[in-house]
Amino acid sequence: MAKIDLTSLEWRELVFQGKNKEYGAYKMRSESDRRHNRAMLIVAVVAIVGFSLPRLIEMVKPTAKESNTEVTQFAKLEKAEVKNDIKKVEPVEPPPALKSSIKFVPPVIKKDEEVKDDQQMKSQEELNNTKVTISVADVKGDEKGTVDIADVKQAVTQEVEEKVYQVIEQMPQFPGGETELLKYVQSNIKYPVIAQENGIQGKVILRFVVSKTGMVDRVEVARSLDPACDKEAIRVVKTLPRFIPGKQNGVNVSVWYTLPVTYKLE
Repeated sequence: MAKIDLTSLEWRELVFQGKNKEYGAYKMRSESDRRHNRAMLIVAVVAIVGFSLPRLIEMVKPTAKESNTEVTQFAKLEKAEVKNDIKKVEPVEPPPALKSSIKFVPPVIKKDEEVKDDQQMKSQEELNNTKVTISVADVKGDEKGTVDIADVKQAVTQEVEEKVYQVIEQMPQFPGGETELLKYVQSNIKYPVIAQENGIQGKVILRFVVSKTGMVDRVEVARSLDPACDKEAIRVVKTLPRFIPGKQNGVNVSVWYTLPVTYKLE
């Protein structure tokens, strides 16, 4: 059997003999040789470029130059000279020992009606609550090193500023608790007429000191609502009865206390 060339014109004419040659298949078969050659050429070009691309990159890539690194050597510094100019501190003599400024006398037994009130011995709590201190006086004693306290003509007294805490272990409490505190304020507060006419309502935040004796002191306005409302709230808070004092380490201390006073129109 003879070999048939499927790309020859005779084969194409034989296949489309008696058929419509205007049909697309005839045209496609007529141009198949050209398309095949073009495809082969494109494939060949792509293959050549693909294989030669690494070589071209190596040729274009610049060669790295050897860097000339200079090693800098620091000059050796001379050893610093240390001068021993430390001055010798002369010793200071300690101050002389203080002598006792109170004369101790033997106790005398008297009847209760013969003892004056200012001669009564104070309790420890009264001594802790006192705010007056006596400074150290430079007084010369007798040959025994004692002196009567009545002989001291100049005594310097000063008011001791009491420390007020912000937060303590046991905060002060109103008798009956916070509910009774708010009930007391609401039952004693008087809504200012001018504030009612202007439709003012809200809260006045007050802060005050509850002393170590439970008394209310130093009432301040932390957040104002209206001058008339602020003034009335301060008035009521100043009439509060004694609190149960706050404690720090088991000792009564003064502490700041914050209280909101609410004004609400019915």
